[in-house]
Amino acid sequence: MAVFSYIIGGILVWSLIGWGLDNLLDTRWLVLAGAFLGAAGGFYLSHMHNLTRNHAADPHRGSPATSRAEAEPE
Repeated sequence: MAVFSYIIGGILVWSLIGWGLDNLLDTRWLVLAGAFLGAAGGFYLSHMHNLTRNHAADPHRGSPATSRAEAEPE
């Protein structure tokens, strides 16, 4: 759910910025560029916050209290 809110929020904010610049500069393409920039930014932020990975399926990811020696048997 957080991934979608980053993406939708980015699209909305950057589309509004593009719309404002379109009105100031008398262009028509900045709103679309802003939407793509917002979507890319949303994907980037969700990736940087580790929201795009499935942590439950990662067998090497343990709790902070477990050490590497406990996670890997010899």
